Amino acid sequence: METTHVPANELRRALIAADPRLSKFNPLPRILAFDEFNTGTHGWCELIGNHDGHGNLDTVDVHMRDFRPPQLSSCDFFDIGTHGAMSGNYALKVATRPVTGHTAVAIRRLTMAQRGVVQFETYFTYKSEAATEESSLGNSFGDVVWDGNLHPSEAQFGAFTVATDLCDGEGIRYHCVARYQNTDLENKLTRRWVYPVVPEPTPRDNLHNQENLSPTEDFTAPDPEDWHALDEDPQFLCYNEVPTKVNWHYLRWQFDTRTRTNIELQVNDRIMDMRDVPVPQYPDKYDGLENLLNFYVSVRTHSPVRNFLFLDSALISVDW
Repeated sequence: METTHVPANELRRALIAADPRLSKFNPLPRILAFDEFNTGTHGWCELIGNHDGHGNLDTVDVHMRDFRPPQLSSCDFFDIGTHGAMSGNYALKVATRPVTGHTAVAIRRLTMAQRGVVQFETYFTYKSEAATEESSLGNSFGDVVWDGNLHPSEAQFGAFTVATDLCDGEGIRYHCVARYQNTDLENKLTRRWVYPVVPEPTPRDNLHNQENLSPTEDFTAPDPEDWHALDEDPQFLCYNEVPTKVNWHYLRWQFDTRTRTNIELQVNDRIMDMRDVPVPQYPDKYDGLENLLNFYVSVRTHSPVRNFLFLDSALISVDW
């Protein structure tokens, strides 16, 4: 009998295509983590700043004390009841407080076994909290007036971010970061992808001044001038008219820990080349962070309305 050998890569692709949980992703050869939030939080937790050897939380930087823990959510809304997620009942919800400038952050902590290309994929959606009669800010907000199609809640959503915290064996620490800025600080729709040109302030930077930044300052890059647009073109995502309709978007993001550079970002049908996007490094080396491979997502409100980022699932893969 003649034996037919199927190339390993073809077999791998066929197995992924046959699995409805994985076939919606496009992973690199090795899958490090597959987080389907219908089954739990999979290690995504609240980011909190560092505290001293006494466990004294008063030594945490002020701006890092209230990033709020992520939670599992069935996407319940006042008008339709339970919406549910894309892959089941539950999604991971990251939610701000109803305070202008508040940021919520969820983090996933890994390490690198080798250097190379790393890819983060997720299905996500974003929303402002639906208004009640008591909390409503009216039928116009920012530059949006309700016309039966556009809804003022869309202008009440600020921004969401996908980012990393990376450190190689030489103690060189850096962040690859991409942010969707839905509105500017004046609540005007911008719908642009942006990136920071400075590294994040760290607890070591603020060791002798935990109040260096206020609770509502942007912890990734506090100065708005330090955020640059990826390109000139806005990207129009599907907010879908009101804050209680959930449509899931695909995001795929690659960077290279061998060269400490970005590669590209795909969001639905748009692919953006990020090879020229700078990745600022800290000038001083960090100890105890060898091979750090952290991912975080954050959501930031530019209005006194809670903003939500929902993840249905996430997949992290590498070319090692």
